[in-house]
Amino acid sequence: MRLAKRLRHPFNRWDAKQGEEIAMPVDPQIQALLDRGSGVPATHTLPVDEARRLYEARVAVMAPPAEVAIVAERDIAGPAGPLRLRIYTPKGHGPFPLMMFFHGSGFVLCSLDTHEGMCRNLAAGIGCAVVSVDYRLAPEHKFPAGPDDCLAATRWAAAHAGELGADPLRVMLAGDSAGGNMAAVTALRARDEGGPALSGQMLLYPVTDYHTPGTPSYEENADGYGLTRDTMKWFWAHYLNDAKEAAHPYASPLRAEDLTGLPPAYVLSAEYDPLRDEAERYGERLRAAGVPVEITRRAGMNHGFMFWVGLVDGADSAMADACAWAREKFR
Repeated sequence: MRLAKRLRHPFNRWDAKQGEEIAMPVDPQIQALLDRGSGVPATHTLPVDEARRLYEARVAVMAPPAEVAIVAERDIAGPAGPLRLRIYTPKGHGPFPLMMFFHGSGFVLCSLDTHEGMCRNLAAGIGCAVVSVDYRLAPEHKFPAGPDDCLAATRWAAAHAGELGADPLRVMLAGDSAGGNMAAVTALRARDEGGPALSGQMLLYPVTDYHTPGTPSYEENADGYGLTRDTMKWFWAHYLNDAKEAAHPYASPLRAEDLTGLPPAYVLSAEYDPLRDEAERYGERLRAAGVPVEITRRAGMNHGFMFWVGLVDGADSAMADACAWAREKFR
């Protein structure tokens, strides 16, 4: 098992005797998953199509997700052609709250299929309809294609909530990693560009800033915990047309000048994640702007750990807590 690093941060365990904070060791269940993947080539060394194939293959080793009543797909008119949605309806009687879900990874990889389990678990755990958005990916479709699709899908779903058995007055955004970026950016754009009104934003270890200059967690967790600093550089290089676009708040929401007037936020970070600090800094900036925020760091976890609900105890508890927060906000 990896030795714990010593960090100074209010979310870590405080050791009064030593007078400093001590990071928890990598969770044994997470470490076992890291060890199983030790022979897999690093994402940033692969062609995009091969990286996508490997990420899709992870579905086979995930635990069976929660059951829902209905899973259906439909195409809507997107900004650049048909935009595919996958709609999860929970058991029970509607109208249900509505969650728009934007998948990670890195603006380049993953799909509706890789995040099927996450969407089912959210739908069942919250008791809401979940609309998963098949937004355009880079490098074929660079910034701002993905955010444009996510905003368009959110507006469509809010306007057609009745068709989905959902309540148009209870709409929340959610996403993991790059999907968390999409959720944060969609919240900004909904505020800036005429709605729709939102009940909340669930940001699961989100990308909120460019890799340069980076944060302490980019250095501390640069390698060895799944997502690496070099892979983040690879993702950003595929996503942006030019590095100068990183300054745009709809690419890097942490760089937005004004975060007032945004919906309540749940910001989840993982201790052994290069993105840990930028996620928490975004939550702290939201709080400073008067936005109700819950920021929670999961000790011993790494980036992407929410894939492992049913296999990692820490993922199970994190999913339960996130769902509880969403249920409260929807009420």
